[in-house]
Amino acid sequence: MNKILLVEDDEALGLAIEFSLKNEGYEVVRATSVKEAKHQFDQHTFDLVILDIGLPDGNGYDLCLHFKQQKESSVIIFLTALDEEANVVMGLEIGGDDYITKPFRVKELMSRVKVQMRKQGRLEASSMNFASETVKIDTNLIKAYKNNESIPLTNLEYKLLLTFMMNAHKVLKRDDILMKISEGEDAFFDENTLSVYIKRLRGKVEDDPKNPQFIVTQRGLGYRWNKDVNRE
Repeated sequence: MNKILLVEDDEALGLAIEFSLKNEGYEVVRATSVKEAKHQFDQHTFDLVILDIGLPDGNGYDLCLHFKQQKESSVIIFLTALDEEANVVMGLEIGGDDYITKPFRVKELMSRVKVQMRKQGRLEASSMNFASETVKIDTNLIKAYKNNESIPLTNLEYKLLLTFMMNAHKVLKRDDILMKISEGEDAFFDENTLSVYIKRLRGKVEDDPKNPQFIVTQRGLGYRWNKDVNRE
């Protein structure tokens, strides 16, 4: 049974989400503050975190950073009333895997949770390794490395990197990339959000992100992994 940490201080909303998640077969631990969420995270192993940003003793952004420091592969869905682009970008920049704004339909949240869970299952089932100069992927550990040092990637960044390396030298259109990393599910982000992820990934794998050598832009077409890749 997949285990979810739900961090939401609104009692009525928290209970409604918790009920819906349990009805879908998930095990749920609910916290209503930063302090309680940290305690629960330290005591249990979670497959996914649903994280409100506005909390009584802090904010979800700082809590996300804390979770990522403790376990860099943590899957996090932000749940918030802050729907301005800057807030969405900030959530993605610090490692969020998805972002849903209030008010929302519970069915939409359940769909996004299922997408993240399916991605997790597919990533864990993968068993081939890839190496491209200084960048490597160990699909058994679901980790990426640069110069033999671990790169902290979100699940979506990892999937994006894997997609590029599996299609080395092939120009990938933006729509094709969105389809590949969403595994055929409805993509809950657009091309602008994809650009944010490309920028973040370049910042982690490129020596000079402003002059990328691995992930290059094909103007008017999309992106291409510009180096040879060996499969092991």
